[in-house]
Amino acid sequence: MKTIAEMIDAAKRNGRKRVAVAAAQEHSALEAVVDAWKAGLAEPILVGDLAAIDRIAAELGLDISAFERIEEKDISRAAAKAVELVRTGKADVLMKGLLDTSVLLKAVLNKESGINAGRLSSHVAVMEVQAYHKLLFVTDAAINIAPDIPAKIDIIMNAAQAARALGIDRPKVALLAAVEKVNFEKMPCTADAAIITQMNRRGQLKDCLVDGPLALDNAISAESAKIKKIVSEVAGDADILVAPDIEAGNILYKCLLDLAGARGAGVVMGAAKPIVLTSRADSAETKLASIALAALAS
Repeated sequence: MKTIAEMIDAAKRNGRKRVAVAAAQEHSALEAVVDAWKAGLAEPILVGDLAAIDRIAAELGLDISAFERIEEKDISRAAAKAVELVRTGKADVLMKGLLDTSVLLKAVLNKESGINAGRLSSHVAVMEVQAYHKLLFVTDAAINIAPDIPAKIDIIMNAAQAARALGIDRPKVALLAAVEKVNFEKMPCTADAAIITQMNRRGQLKDCLVDGPLALDNAISAESAKIKKIVSEVAGDADILVAPDIEAGNILYKCLLDLAGARGAGVVMGAAKPIVLTSRADSAETKLASIALAALAS
C-alpha cells in the first residue's frame, strides 16, 4: 500500500469490525463511527451516557439507530465496560470517547480485567506524504515521554506489527537522532540507537530491519545518504521513523500533517487489540483512516 485510500479500501474488503466506544458521548467520536459505519468499516457499540449520546447525535444530525448501545454514565466504568467487550471477543477494536487517555489506558492495563498483552503501549501514526515514495510510520508522538531502551524496543515492535498489518513483511526501521555518530555523553539517544541496531543484527529484534542513529534526511533520502556515504539498507527507504522522545515525535507528526499536507491515521498499539484515539482537530478523513488502520491491525 502506498496511499491512505488504499489502506481504507483494504479495510473495507475485510468487512466491518466491531468498535467499542468508551464514553461515546463525544462529538468527534460519534461522527467518526457513523462515517466508518457508512463506509462499511465498523459496527459501532456505544458505551456511555445514552441520553447525552442521543442529544449529541441529534445536534449533529447523525442516525445512530442501528448501533448497539450500553448505558454507563460513569466514565471509568464506561472505559472498563468497553475494554471488557474487547477482552471477551464481543468487540474487535477499542475507541476513545469523552474521557482522558490515561483513564482508558488504566482500564486497558488492569491486570485482572484489562487487555494488556505484556508490552508497552505506544502511538503509531501512518502518513501519506507527497514527497515520499510510500506510506511512512511515525512513532511515538503521543504516549511515551522519554523511553529507555526496553521501551524503545516495544515501540519498534508495535510499529512493526502495524506495518505488517498493511502488508510490509519486514519493515525498515530508522532510529532518529540529529547525527549518525554515537555520542554517549551529550546525545544518549545515539547510544540507544546503536545498541538497538546491534540487537537487531544479532536476531534479538525479529521480523524487521533496524538501523540508527540516522538523521531524518538520511532516513528518508537515498540521495542524502549517498552524499554522506552512509551504507545502510534502511537509509533512504525507511518504513518506520522512531523518534528519540515524545517532543521530537510530536513535532515530526504535526509538521507532516500541518506543514507538509500529509494525510494520516493513528492508533495505539501494544495491547491485545488496537485503540483508536480521535481528536476534535482531526479531519473526517483522518478519523476514518484511523479506524481503518485499527481494523486492519486487529
